[in-house]
Amino acid sequence: MAVIPLARLPEVLAPYRAEGKRIVCTNGCFDVLHRGHVDHLRQARDLGDVLVVGVNDDAAVRRLKGPHRPINPDVDRAAVLAALACVELVTIFSGDDAVELVEMVRPDVYVKGADYRRRPLPEAAAVAHQGGRVELLDYVDGRSTSAIVERIRAF
Repeated sequence: MAVIPLARLPEVLAPYRAEGKRIVCTNGCFDVLHRGHVDHLRQARDLGDVLVVGVNDDAAVRRLKGPHRPINPDVDRAAVLAALACVELVTIFSGDDAVELVEMVRPDVYVKGADYRRRPLPEAAAVAHQGGRVELLDYVDGRSTSAIVERIRAF
């Protein structure tokens, strides 16, 4: 419901922690928001009381996805995510991993996609160090931004 700077996360989250709320965090590019993203965010929110979403900045998306991405700028992607009922806070971060985001949020639960069952999760050590746990969620079959972009380009 709000997009806030990364540096402000600890102070904004402090009242939730004082109330004993469980903080959940996830992150991604969210370049072209689709059903798979929304299902992932809803499932993540169900694991706690407050969902914080980190959005990769434009430079990181270019490094991760290639020179023709992102389709939508980071401020637009963050605003769309902040409008979802299941999302409490959104922040934009730089870097190729979300270690700094995890250190700022200190989540009780850190959520990523099931593809990390087959490869290392860079944020796992930071989550454990903060006393949290990692949850890996299955994807919705056939739903990906890359597939959507390819279908559009084919027209």
